[in-house]
Amino acid sequence: MIRPAEIADAPAMAEVLSGWIDGTPWMPRIHTYDEDFAFCQKLIGTRDVWVVDVAGGFGFLARHGNSIDALYLSPDLSRKGWGTALLDTAKLDRDHLTLWTFQANIDAASFYIANDFHISDVTNGMGNAEKLPDFHMNWSREN
Repeated sequence: MIRPAEIADAPAMAEVLSGWIDGTPWMPRIHTYDEDFAFCQKLIGTRDVWVVDVAGGFGFLARHGNSIDALYLSPDLSRKGWGTALLDTAKLDRDHLTLWTFQANIDAASFYIANDFHISDVTNGMGNAEKLPDFHMNWSREN
């Protein structure tokens, strides 16, 4: 079930985020787990955040205005429709959404393209903290 996040969800969010970072060989770890936890707490206080919390997994999406700032799923929820369900929730009251994803994250880029996002810009990564090349992607209800 998808529901709005509560502050009590921050530990599970941080576990999913940190787990993804630690499990992704090309992703540099530039923050500690405690910093990831503080980041997740801040998301809940400053963004629209939805979570999926089901037996066997947890995931979350954070949206700020028309920007998707985060979408992470525990491995057990991956490729089971939960990412699409979170994204569809974020689309409900928006006509346009934008996001950034790393070029190395082929699975994410493919997922967003399958959900009608289009690459609008390609960068060398100098504008992000990780210094990794990325894609700027957009979705519009008119597509």
